[in-house]
Amino acid sequence: MANILIAFASMSGNTEEVADHLKVELEKQEHEVTLEEMDELMPTELQDYDAILLGSYTWGDGDLPYEVEEFYEEMEGVDLTGKPAAAFGSGDTNYPKFCEAVHTFEERLQECGAKLLQDGFKIEMALTTDEDYERCTAFALEFSSKLKELQRISA
Repeated sequence: MANILIAFASMSGNTEEVADHLKVELEKQEHEVTLEEMDELMPTELQDYDAILLGSYTWGDGDLPYEVEEFYEEMEGVDLTGKPAAAFGSGDTNYPKFCEAVHTFEERLQECGAKLLQDGFKIEMALTTDEDYERCTAFALEFSSKLKELQRISA
């Protein structure tokens, strides 16, 4: 199937847990999945994969975490034309801009020419309930399904 990169930033482990769950679910769909922390990745490496999932928590009132600011800025000008992608993240609804990092990365992916396959996955703080895990699984399955459809069309 596809070679998918899941790049993420996680301070408390919440976003990393989502990334881990997405990896497991996508591997069940026979995709090859690489998990990387964003601060250890060069944005040009995004070009080496068939599809991209970017995940980040939101800091303060809608800001990107400091450890991904450089990655985000260096994404500018990276050609991801037609590359299937989506974003995910954790946040706190006590802040007015809940999971704003998801929107920020979706916009940058589109600016780079990537094709967003679906709306971003947002989670309040962490995966805690069965429903949270089910929603996360559904996000992974939808991404996989749309990715497989794209691959069928272009084959």
